[in-house]
Amino acid sequence: MKSFVNPLAPRTNRLQVKSTEIRAWVRHLVDLPEDTPVSVVELACRDEGCPDIETVIGIMEANKPIRTIRVHMALAEVTRNAIAEAVHGDSRPRLDSAR
Repeated sequence: MKSFVNPLAPRTNRLQVKSTEIRAWVRHLVDLPEDTPVSVVELACRDEGCPDIETVIGIMEANKPIRTIRVHMALAEVTRNAIAEAVHGDSRPRLDSAR
């Protein structure tokens, strides 16, 4: 007999799983405590020469300005290396401070 599947239970999709993975990479690469909020969103990029979609990561440490990491690729395509490059490198993905 099949096990019961609750049709009202929240469904986990691939983007939720990827977003959780990205948060873990950011926490490790920036050496953040687990209780530091990290947001991951996919947005339309309006900058000239930028792909149509970018992934924006917000790091909200207590008593510090919000930092953002912009990776010029869709959330599903973001890799740990792209995050590391944004945090530690000077290439197109970059770490910005919010104003």
